[in-house]
Amino acid sequence: MAHIDNIDPCVDERWDRFVESHPLGWVTHLSGWKTVMEKSFKHIKAHYLVLIEGNDIVAGLPLYEVRSWLTGNKFVSIPFATLCDPLVSNRSEFQLLFSEVLKYLKKRRVSAFELRTLSASDMIDDERLGVHRYYKHHFIRLLNDPEVLKKSFHRTCVRQKIRRARDCSLNVRVAQSEVDLKDFFRLYLMTRRRLELPSQPYEFFKAIWDVYWPSGKMNLLLAEHEEKAIAGLINFKFKDRVSAEFAASDQAYLGMSPNHLLFWNTIQSACRDGYKVFNFGRTNPTNQDLMDFKRRWGSEMIELSHFYYPKEICEKIDKRESSWKYKLAKSVVIKAPDRAFEFVGKFLYRHI
Repeated sequence: MAHIDNIDPCVDERWDRFVESHPLGWVTHLSGWKTVMEKSFKHIKAHYLVLIEGNDIVAGLPLYEVRSWLTGNKFVSIPFATLCDPLVSNRSEFQLLFSEVLKYLKKRRVSAFELRTLSASDMIDDERLGVHRYYKHHFIRLLNDPEVLKKSFHRTCVRQKIRRARDCSLNVRVAQSEVDLKDFFRLYLMTRRRLELPSQPYEFFKAIWDVYWPSGKMNLLLAEHEEKAIAGLINFKFKDRVSAEFAASDQAYLGMSPNHLLFWNTIQSACRDGYKVFNFGRTNPTNQDLMDFKRRWGSEMIELSHFYYPKEICEKIDKRESSWKYKLAKSVVIKAPDRAFEFVGKFLYRHI
């Protein structure tokens, strides 16, 4: 008989084998993501719900409890995972797992549940869930020969900028140490400040590095000018796809197009290594510059479906940018002095 269980994926070796074999399995489903989350954010606790037949895991739903005394507690599957799915193969499996989620909501006194999807939205069929389609996802299908793929890139807005970066004698190298990671984080703080957005803490990136870099499931590329790091790109690599996850750059050097060179180097390597898809990640559609940047690489675009319980949450999400919480967060980020900027990010990511 099939039954639902709650396992610790860091102890139960069946979980990572299941993720590897499931067609929707991704880096952030692996047990390492539990380590990353719980090590970086003390207010987050993971629960891994699995459907077991015999002794085998046949479906699973990582459920992260995010606790806040300011805005209430919620479950998210999966925090900071821009592209992920419940690991199910049909609607029946999802229904069994979702029934258990509802029990956990009551048991843990949690008021809300957010489920992110990339490819599994057709298997999420429950009238108690509201769906919100807002974020966009861009991706390109890779070829064996990156130079053939390059012909699909916009001539002036991509190919020309790649040439410009080379003409500026920019060097791209793969990071090998925590010193390189700290260089990236310095650039990341600058970038988030420029975009008036909070920053995840350094501990988050250090945990990703510690968990995924040794196995080659992530890498960090740095673009350098005269031996100074001026831009960086963190990529996740798993099964048949590579995904650009975190980008950062020094505004003073953007005229040299270091970001274009980093993306091109990542795409070249992905083609040579036999990967099939390159993901540009999730995009807020109001960020037209970023939408244009991704589109000009000849990418395809799809909508990302996020599901919520109770369904009334969807109405609040449509108004979130006019909410007092959003306005307060924006104001705090803008006014925070440099020495307090990382601390402000920690607070906002926990509560807002």
